[in-house]
Amino acid sequence: MNYYTDHPEIGFYLNHPLMARIVELREKGFADAKEYSASLAAPQENLSSSPLSHGRGAGGEAAPVDLGDAIENYRQILDITGDVAANIIAPNSEDVDLEGPHLENGRMIYASKTYENLDATRKAGLWGVSMPRRYGGLNLPNTVFSMLSEVISAADAGFQNIWSLQSCIDTLYEFGSEEQRQKYIPRICAGETMSMDLTEPDAGSDLQRVMLKATFDEKENCWRLNGVKRFITNGDSDIHLVLARSEEGTKDGRGLSMFIYDKRQGGVNVRHIEHKLGIHGSPTCELTYKNAKAELCGSTRLGLIKYVMALMNGARLGIAAQSVGLSQEAYNEGLAYAKERAQFGQKIIEFPAVFDMLSRMKAKLDAGRSLLYETAAYVDVYKCLEDIERTDRKLTPEEKQELKRYQRLADAFTPLAKGMNSEYANQNAYDAISIHGGSGFIMEYKCQRLYRDARIFSIYEGTTQLQVVAAIRYIINGTMLQNIKEMLEEVKNGGVKSEKWAALIARVEKMVEIYEEALDSVKALDSQEAIDFLSRRLYDMTAEIVMSLLIVRDAVAAPELFTKSAVVYVGMAEEDVMGKAAYIRNFNPATLDNFRAAE
Repeated sequence: MNYYTDHPEIGFYLNHPLMARIVELREKGFADAKEYSASLAAPQENLSSSPLSHGRGAGGEAAPVDLGDAIENYRQILDITGDVAANIIAPNSEDVDLEGPHLENGRMIYASKTYENLDATRKAGLWGVSMPRRYGGLNLPNTVFSMLSEVISAADAGFQNIWSLQSCIDTLYEFGSEEQRQKYIPRICAGETMSMDLTEPDAGSDLQRVMLKATFDEKENCWRLNGVKRFITNGDSDIHLVLARSEEGTKDGRGLSMFIYDKRQGGVNVRHIEHKLGIHGSPTCELTYKNAKAELCGSTRLGLIKYVMALMNGARLGIAAQSVGLSQEAYNEGLAYAKERAQFGQKIIEFPAVFDMLSRMKAKLDAGRSLLYETAAYVDVYKCLEDIERTDRKLTPEEKQELKRYQRLADAFTPLAKGMNSEYANQNAYDAISIHGGSGFIMEYKCQRLYRDARIFSIYEGTTQLQVVAAIRYIINGTMLQNIKEMLEEVKNGGVKSEKWAALIARVEKMVEIYEEALDSVKALDSQEAIDFLSRRLYDMTAEIVMSLLIVRDAVAAPELFTKSAVVYVGMAEEDVMGKAAYIRNFNPATLDNFRAAE
């Protein structure tokens, strides 16, 4: 088994329309090729202790010399990750779920098999994947990092949390000093772990209420942190990014700064590990800071306003990838069981009620994956351009416009990718249990763990309701409608040569007309409360039309992979978009009192 090569749908997105531009920007004209040539790229050691057959880890790859070389490099890294996921992480997942982490003398101790997972990913060179080679990283684009996250999540979503939090180093790379980069980034590339310590007992979604106190120690020339953090994923990690209040007397986000805490310095203890419904391998900790020594990351007062926003957007895309991975595994489990289970003299996969459910699971999986990698590509373009401007040279006027365009797209699409994929993961895990019938409710079957693990996806790093809040301004101001119309023209130009695709595209075009009418109706209400009430329906309609366009585009390019999902998804979207449009058309703000909770 290989969790990458077994699913060619993932590798399809290495041919994304923006990939050539991403590689060009990421590799900066392939300048690393001379310094990090094949002769200089040493293979990883100790791989013989794992079942990998590649003979070297991803960290041993040389810098690419051209686009084709880069894509082949990505494939090799994904292949290695798929091997590790299928043959180490997935077999360990049940034991990790049963054992979970525990507390000893103020320290978090992972489940024993989690240490095996960490060891395997380190030996395979799968740490520091997004960091430049000069710090020991692999310099992979976010799109490929998302693919790695998906593959690892399919094996164990809880371990994906621990592994993917290495992406916190992106924030330190962007906003820290060069001294801090040289001090911390190589440690992450070597496999040390990270966490982002944001939430407190009285500050969950409303991070402006963070009160962990940061004071400057003149004598030691350092900052000291005091207070409590709660619900911290991987909270006893090696390196923490901490949101704390540095400006005395403030009570809002303008008094918050970002700090780097190194576990080697001491001063932070784990007070409690949460006993959770799912993702048992991922420790969720309550931390006490007592005069903990820390370094300021970036400038004071920008912790929430700038740095956490960057951190959260990256984390939200990571959860979208986590959700797609689990959706894939839920579909796999449901499909395998339906093929084997016989009732009334035939396999249950032959029953319309079952194959309808499976086709919808697959359509949501494929459409959600397409949205994930579309969003990741937008993030890559603008982040690469920002990095060029920060480290190399000034951007040309054309590049500045390109940066602004893709940053706007990334900001608009990220809440769609996180919200919809996390909801789809929950739906697919639920349906996998339904296909199993009574067996799905038995703890021996994997689908119950997938169901438990998935439930947090639409809660942490911003609930789906908060994703709606993040997305709605791009919907109401017409930005998403304009994006949709541009995407529609691109798809029409790519698919109308075939009568089959033209008919499907025409159905999506009709949905766009209905959506625009619904959007106009909501704006005409001229009531913020009414807009807030209807925003989830507009959000769903927006995302479903976007995903319809993306999956049709993909089906035109790779009919053998996506035709069935395109046909099924467009039908699902029509069903939902038209129903929500009817609701909006008949909505009367005067009836809002009927929906308020009884006092």
